[in-house]
Amino acid sequence: MTKLDDLMKLPGAMAAFEFRGSGELLEQRIAYPDRIDESILDLLAHMCAANMSIATMQARGWEKVTTMKGFYPVQEFTLIGFDWSVVVSGLHREQYKQAGKFSLPPFMGVVMANDKADYEAAFTILEQQESGQ
Repeated sequence: MTKLDDLMKLPGAMAAFEFRGSGELLEQRIAYPDRIDESILDLLAHMCAANMSIATMQARGWEKVTTMKGFYPVQEFTLIGFDWSVVVSGLHREQYKQAGKFSLPPFMGVVMANDKADYEAAFTILEQQESGQ
C-alpha cells in the first residue's frame, strides 16, 4: 500500500496526488471522479507548486530582511477553500537536499472535504518516512 492509498483513507478524502516542483502531476487517486478529475488535479498541482515557490521566496526574503529565522525552508502548507482544502508536503524533499541527494522525491498532497477534514492526520501521514529512505 502506498502513501497515496493511506491518504485516501482519511475522513473526507476526495483525492491524493504526487507532483513535481514544476507542477507536473505524477500519480493520483480520486474518490469522486464526478467532482474532481485528472485535469482538475493537474491544475491544482500547478497551483500548489506555484504557491510553494512563492512562499519559499517570501520566507527567504523575510529571513534576509529581518534576520529572523525559522521561516525557511517552507516544507508544508494547507490551502483552505470554501468546500475543499488541500494539504501539501515537500518535507522529504528538504530532507533529501540536506542529505546531499540529487534525486528529489515528489511533493504530495491530499484534497479533503472541509466538513470532515482532519488536517493533523493528513500531516501525520505525509510526514511518515517511506520504507527504504
